[in-house]
Amino acid sequence: MAQVAAAAGVSKNTVSLALRGSPRISNATREEVEAAANAIGYRRNAAVGCLMAELRRTGSARFEATLALLNANEDRGAFRTHPTVPVYVAGARKRAAELGYGLDEFWLHDPTISGKRLAGILRARGIRGGLVVGLLRSNELPERMRAVWAEFPAVVTGVRVRSPELSFAGSDQYSLALKAYEQAWALGYRRPALVLDPVIDALIDGRFTAGYLIGQQRFRWGKDPLPPFTQIAEARRELGVFSRWLKETRPDVLFTLYHEVERWLARCQVKVPEEIGLIQYEWRSQRSHWAGMDQRNDLVGEAAVDLLVSMIHNGQQGVPERAIATQVTSQWVMGETVCRRGAAEHSRV
Repeated sequence: MAQVAAAAGVSKNTVSLALRGSPRISNATREEVEAAANAIGYRRNAAVGCLMAELRRTGSARFEATLALLNANEDRGAFRTHPTVPVYVAGARKRAAELGYGLDEFWLHDPTISGKRLAGILRARGIRGGLVVGLLRSNELPERMRAVWAEFPAVVTGVRVRSPELSFAGSDQYSLALKAYEQAWALGYRRPALVLDPVIDALIDGRFTAGYLIGQQRFRWGKDPLPPFTQIAEARRELGVFSRWLKETRPDVLFTLYHEVERWLARCQVKVPEEIGLIQYEWRSQRSHWAGMDQRNDLVGEAAVDLLVSMIHNGQQGVPERAIATQVTSQWVMGETVCRRGAAEHSRV
């Protein structure tokens, strides 16, 4: 690298940034550095990168580096108080520590910090990339943070981001929904129905609904599909919206993300699981009596760190030309909100 710097008449730091495609380096300087590198036959040493990765993995080196942990939630305290976000954070912290990285927290909605200022802070601290955690209401990141995405590699946890289109790690929601349907069918349920806010489903590109609908096609072939219940906000204000749908649809098990559905059924004087079963798409240990799919969001946080570190080792900068998706499969957890149904129950539906 020193030879390339001497040939191009720039510093070694400029050579490093130019060969990684950093937006901090002008196109003219980048072209001069690349020409000088090609002239002397310089190539990045992949073995060194592998060695550093192994040293971080085994903890045999005292090397320490830092990644940015970027809170994209509107709530500044979401990393500690949200029902699910802290699980992503815990997984990210665990994996980062294993690889020899620390995590510095930043809140993307902080009104006192612009994108340019945050990029400057990251640069000053030697932070080379960021994990975006807590994005739950939109597929877009704050526009005023554009300077961060333009310079640093970043990985989003949980959802796919459209603007800018960044790499992400998340649960495989399509597979999750289909597996949940298969489990319900194996238990003897024959009229499964979905209770889900369409805003949430849109955030994950309709993958919950897609898995549910494929399950209906596979197991209820030739029969009319049961319409999902999507008026979550309305039902929270007026339970009659839900109770009327329940009477018209006559499901025997519900797939949902909302633990409050159990209370809704109690108020409708419907017994769980004797009359209707409940399956949670995002099973949580705090409600361990539920049956559902454990998304292992801690593993999603770990996978996001692995992806980000890989991007850093490969010298990636800014928004990628093609985003990479890492998906984590979910695991079925049996619980008290479902039971095995027999022929007698089938005859009544």
